[in-house]
Amino acid sequence: MPVTDEAIEKLKAMIMSGELRPGDRLPREADLAARLGLSRSSLREAVKALSLIHVLDVRQGDGTYVTSLDPDLLLDTISFVIDFHRDDTVLHFLEVRRILEPAATALAAVAMTDEEIDGLRAVLAELPPDPDVEALVANDLEFHRRIAAGSGNPVLCSLIDGLSGPTTRARIWRGITQEDAVARTIEQHAAICDAIAARQPEIARSWATVHIAGVEGWLRSALLDAPDR
Repeated sequence: MPVTDEAIEKLKAMIMSGELRPGDRLPREADLAARLGLSRSSLREAVKALSLIHVLDVRQGDGTYVTSLDPDLLLDTISFVIDFHRDDTVLHFLEVRRILEPAATALAAVAMTDEEIDGLRAVLAELPPDPDVEALVANDLEFHRRIAAGSGNPVLCSLIDGLSGPTTRARIWRGITQEDAVARTIEQHAAICDAIAARQPEIARSWATVHIAGVEGWLRSALLDAPDR
């Protein structure tokens, strides 16, 4: 095992065992290196690597600390990786959304407060009677973000947030090229919101599945008709 990887594993073990907890400051570099049987250079590289994925926070002139280790912080790295997706992988992201978002919507039907549901309705009410595609997609992103947050599961919410970006272009493309796509999206959003407000998790799950599968099915057909795109 490369020495840097070994150093990372040893620091990880200290955190996993509870020897280092969220918010704790790491011992001095020289002391920690000696304690773990590492060179200071390999320890330094390990700290740098773990800081890049938000496990450690290096504060200049203060020291190195374990971060909060909150899911949204740690999973932010996934968003960075997703940003490098290729257009031909968009269907894969939609497939994952079709698996995760209906589950989040069902959870939201149980977990969202009345105030959060009112906020969800307010998002839908912000759309003008005849919105352009860009306004609709922005509204769509906020609508789904609030449902994910309302699921009460921060890990699920972070994953869905990270998956949302790569499918934005497909949503815009559909809105421009598919007849009645805008009206259909508005109708399905309203149905999802109504099911959540009625505390009907399985109906909410079904509408979310229909909603996302509709985008996925349209994109599959569009790519078959124009594979060069």
